Order: sequence, then structure tokens, then C-alpha cells
Amino acid sequence: MKLIPSFSVDHTRIVPGIFESRVDTLGTETVTTFDVRLKKPNREPSIDPAAMHTMEHLVATYLRNHDEWKDKLIYWGPMGCLTGFYIIVKGHPAASDMYPIILESFRYTSQYEGEVPGATPENCGKSLMHDLPMARWEAEKFVKYLEENAGRNILFEYPKAERLQLEDGQQFFDS
Repeated sequence: MKLIPSFSVDHTRIVPGIFESRVDTLGTETVTTFDVRLKKPNREPSIDPAAMHTMEHLVATYLRNHDEWKDKLIYWGPMGCLTGFYIIVKGHPAASDMYPIILESFRYTSQYEGEVPGATPENCGKSLMHDLPMARWEAEKFVKYLEENAGRNILFEYPKAERLQLEDGQQFFDS
């Protein structure tokens, strides 16, 4: 079986940032998936599920109400490994073009006060699984990281895994 593109990223070297994960063409439309990584996989603890869930609600609500991005956003949601999020947008912006809206969204999340949008039993499949204080803390950490590394390629360039491929198609990591 072929390795899917997101598994070709060397997760032992990835750092927090905003990375182009894939570009797809749907008919005549182009959509781009970005990996918004908050944690170093396998080297830092994952984000608490309740905090992740709260950040999902807050950022999604912010983006879907943003004058510039509401019509470009297709999807915002968490990674199964709880180290970041995926955002899918219309078009093919560069990862660096996503920096301002990602920073703005997480700054909003880090300062949010009040009830978490859509966190009622009628609106949410797991309405009791939210943690606003921890979501704010994680968002603030990410904002500081983005600001400290503004303009650096480390925020936007995925480390790729080096692989040896045999004639029969088997692939191995280059250790």
C-alpha cells in the first residue's frame, strides 16, 4: 500500500508552525490543506482533549465569522494525535500567507472570556468536554511561539522523511 502524503513528514523533526499539507483540485477549484502544528509530535505531551475541543470551537467560530476568511474556509478541526489542527481553504495560498489569520485566531482564543460557542448539548456532541482555561493557555503559548519566530522559515517548511525505496516498492526510513 502507498504511504499517504501526511505520513511522509518526519514527525521526529517537526516543530510547531503552519505547513502546507496537501493541495487538491476539485473540478475547477483548488483547495489547500494546512497543518497548524502546536506541539512537537512524540516529544511533547499532546494537547488535553477538552482544551483541544474548546480551541476547535473558538477558532472555527472566529474564522467562520471573519469578513475575509468566512467564504474561504472549508474546514477547521483537530488532528487525531492532538498535536495540532487542519485547516482547509479555497485556493492555494502559501503557508506564510496563512500566518496573519492563524495568529489572529489564536490571539482571539487566548483572550476569550465567556461561554464557549456551540458548547450546549443541542449544539455539540460532547458538550461537557471543554476546558476554556487550558485552551487559553495553549493558545497563548502558540501565539508567543508564532510571534517569536515571525518571518522564520521554520514556521512554514515541513521536514520531509528521507526514505529508501526498493525495486519492489518497499520504503524504509533512512536512519
